[in-house]
Amino acid sequence: MNILIKGGRVIDPSQQIDAILDILIVDGKIREHGTGLQAGKDCEVIDAGGMLVTPGLVDMHVHLRDPGQEYKEDIVTGARAAVAGGFTSIACMPNTSPVNDNKAVTTYIINKAKMQGLVNVFPVGSITEGGKGENLAEMGELKESGCVAVSDDGRPVANSELMRRALEYAKGMEIMLISHSEDLALVGEGVMNEGFTSTELGLKGISRVAEDAAVARDVYLAEFTDSPIHIAHVSSRGSVRIIRDAKTRGVKVTCETAPHYFSITDDAVRGYDTNARMNPPLREAADVEAVKAGLKDGTIDAIATDHAPHHLDEKDLEFNLALNGIIGLETSLALSLSLLRDGVLNAKQLVEKMSFNPSNILSLDRGTLQIGAVADVTIIDPIADWVVREEELCSKSKNSPFIGAKMKGRALYTIVSGKVVYRRQAV
Repeated sequence: MNILIKGGRVIDPSQQIDAILDILIVDGKIREHGTGLQAGKDCEVIDAGGMLVTPGLVDMHVHLRDPGQEYKEDIVTGARAAVAGGFTSIACMPNTSPVNDNKAVTTYIINKAKMQGLVNVFPVGSITEGGKGENLAEMGELKESGCVAVSDDGRPVANSELMRRALEYAKGMEIMLISHSEDLALVGEGVMNEGFTSTELGLKGISRVAEDAAVARDVYLAEFTDSPIHIAHVSSRGSVRIIRDAKTRGVKVTCETAPHYFSITDDAVRGYDTNARMNPPLREAADVEAVKAGLKDGTIDAIATDHAPHHLDEKDLEFNLALNGIIGLETSLALSLSLLRDGVLNAKQLVEKMSFNPSNILSLDRGTLQIGAVADVTIIDPIADWVVREEELCSKSKNSPFIGAKMKGRALYTIVSGKVVYRRQAV
């Protein structure tokens, strides 16, 4: 079936479009956009009046836990959560079991993703064998198998010489290297951000410098090797400053942050809520403001969820024992839309950070509504009021500090390759 989207506010940074337009989708591709377009035979008409119509959202940092930890999440449930959140494409991190460091695991992920038929899944391979940080994985094999980037996300590549070689190999193979920048020696036994709140709660803190020092090292290695690098989940004021300065010097560095780093602070840990335990940890108000400033001035290129599902038994523990991470696919859009209302970003900038830029960083043929492009489209109600209810989440895991929170804005339709894979049911 073909689709005619009528009268929405179309925002497409790739074409500098921000206008009320119709979009005609034929055979899975964008056929035409303009005003007064007419529906042909076998054409579903979607009234998008008052809605935002954007290129399909792209989340470049997701943990699907498949293979090996399907009790937390799997490719099918992760895909359902993604399309419910308005995402048409997601990139899944390699810290599965076994780790995605070879063709067999990559092929398994790609094939299972095709079978679910909902969202585009782009695997990220491991930088090192088994993600252990000791020997480089076969990056060429990973790229040929379908990986769009490499990362040891979950742990840093601590050995600086190995990281240098990884950057050089990734550059030669034209595959993006995504760094989990963290100095484990500075983390120690810390479980939350080091500051007033950690002291008050009696929990061991993690200093911001654990992130800052590692980001600085990675940026200098990228500069020395003249290699592209992408810094994952930026959370600290120091990291924002380091990356901003590096960009002014022409270093080929891009970075992302996650909605929780500009939405809440380490005060969320009060009550020892393990759903507020994550890595990097939630920071202080000054860091939140620095992240917002980095988004506003373009230092931070992308918003990614770092969707990290965990079973209840792994979170319903003493704070020191609980695992790091929260789910985010279904709350990311609403939290990010708050940046529009607060004047941090305009609509074009938000779409850049949630679709266009992630696509470019990973060299995907997505993030655009150009005529002839694959018809991945998200239709958003920017003012819809809703409440995050655990029982309504599509993700298999429910570990979110936003359960019960009031949200504004959500996806109404998610269209992948010209097929409506998600539509919000009227309440």
